[in-house]
Amino acid sequence: MNARSGWRSALAIFMIAMAAVSTRIADPFDLNLLDRQFTWLRANYPQPSAHEVVIVGIDQQTTEILREPLALWHAHLGKFLRAMGDAGATVVGLDVVLPDRSYESLLPGLDRTLLVELVSARTRLPVVLGLTADPAGRPRTVYPAFLTAAGADAAGFVLFPTDRDGVVRRFDERIDVAGGAVPTLAGQMARALGANAGAGVINYAAGEKIRYVPLQQVLAWQAAGNRDELAKAFGGKPVLLGSVLRFEDRLAVPLNPAAWDPEPANAAGVVVHAQALRNLLDGSLIARVPVWMSWLLCALLVVAGLAVATTAAALVVASGGVIAIVIASTWLLSRGWQLPPVVPMAALLLAVAVRRLLDATRELREQRQLRRIFSAHVSPQILQQIVQSEEQPGLGGQRYRICVLFADIRGFTERSETMTPEAAITLLNNYFNHMTACIHEAGGTVDKFLGDGIMAFFGAPQALDNPCEPAFRAARDMLARLRTLNDELAARGEAPIVIGIGLHAGDAVVGHVGSDTRHDYTAIGDTVNVASRLEGLTKDVNFPLVCSVTVFGALAANAGFVPLGERAIKGHRPVDVFGWHPDKGAAAQRF
Repeated sequence: MNARSGWRSALAIFMIAMAAVSTRIADPFDLNLLDRQFTWLRANYPQPSAHEVVIVGIDQQTTEILREPLALWHAHLGKFLRAMGDAGATVVGLDVVLPDRSYESLLPGLDRTLLVELVSARTRLPVVLGLTADPAGRPRTVYPAFLTAAGADAAGFVLFPTDRDGVVRRFDERIDVAGGAVPTLAGQMARALGANAGAGVINYAAGEKIRYVPLQQVLAWQAAGNRDELAKAFGGKPVLLGSVLRFEDRLAVPLNPAAWDPEPANAAGVVVHAQALRNLLDGSLIARVPVWMSWLLCALLVVAGLAVATTAAALVVASGGVIAIVIASTWLLSRGWQLPPVVPMAALLLAVAVRRLLDATRELREQRQLRRIFSAHVSPQILQQIVQSEEQPGLGGQRYRICVLFADIRGFTERSETMTPEAAITLLNNYFNHMTACIHEAGGTVDKFLGDGIMAFFGAPQALDNPCEPAFRAARDMLARLRTLNDELAARGEAPIVIGIGLHAGDAVVGHVGSDTRHDYTAIGDTVNVASRLEGLTKDVNFPLVCSVTVFGALAANAGFVPLGERAIKGHRPVDVFGWHPDKGAAAQRF
């Protein structure tokens, strides 16, 4: 690799990396790796938290004891608030959305019960009420009297932003409710304790596994006047009340920090609030590294990747670099910084690959020069040994957009029963000669002969902008040439050949499939299967050629086609198909 091509390659790769970092196109892969890093850190290097957040859980036993609907739990919630005041909790948050209306007309005195306790609790500790939003993103109201009783700054939304995969990884009060940033439950509780409510990735590796105290146990202690147990459990600690039921108010998370819950990546909402709150109190939310740092890392890795001169060195640099990046990003994560590693790793691997490609191109030019120098002096076998410096390509394939053609002779099995094997082979060879010529003249590739059938495809190995046009041309010519062949058979007193042709276009992998010692060049994919099934449909729809709507839509001149609607095919969803007959004006005639 010369210096000029090296600098050009470095600049091109670096520009690609910069764009990828800026657009965050690799976020799905980075976030998947982030989840695994959190799991590894919690299992191997758990980080302590200076603040314990206690959850009072509404569990199954609580709902069995407190039989009223949650909307009518005014008295129970009032007793809970009184218990927290008696216990000496520092702040209480309700991850329970209170009713949006009064129930005084149904149960006189019900609202007053909770209102009195809210006003009383304000004199002893901060209380934050939970708010939520409807599916359209509009705030859902809470009965104004409750908000007034709780006081100013005593309400916050029980919502989190979610990433594109629906997982809650971040705390951020910019959650698109009411047109911008809004106070949240954890944020308001943190502010009540003098902490800032910033934004960042929630550190799921921080703190011990979270436990909960059942609400019915708290109410029992309060009813018994057992202030010692209340103070022991809640004294000097923030407290969150919320549901811990298995199938209610759940959030997808990287890992579940709840000690009682077997779900690994699905947590009760109140648990996520607790984890976010202790992050806020500890100041341990994780910040993403500045963009320029990712750019700098990509630049260094591109230079390192392009510097490797041998295949062995390339393998060492590529594998070692990827491992080092993962280790470094995990270490930074434990220090409060998120370094998305996927783009830097991709930049390194791309640089290594480009260097190897440039070197291979140079070696190919050298091989051609060797051929020119020695071809007049050595045997072909020796010449091959001279120029061959790399192994031959192995098994594998490449994705192409192709049009696949299947053709099959109708009733050939029954016909061959009345023929000698030699006559059957002669007939088949004659037929295949005619049909193969049509395929090759249209630029197609004959994949294989399947008994009396043919599989061919168009668009590989030479890619085509529209492989459907030559495929249809070949099919049309096959039917035309079949008439000539049938005239020859009729002249010899033999029955004509009837065929069916199926066409379908789409992506497929085309390449060498088989073993190291024996393999075929073929196409693999759903496109191939559908084309085969469409050929089989020709038996039922009385058209010699059936194609999918994909092929039909790609043809510039598609006169003569008859829509056949959606047809069920084996092992696949129904396909919208069209039939074609070579006899204009006789499209419905049986072929």
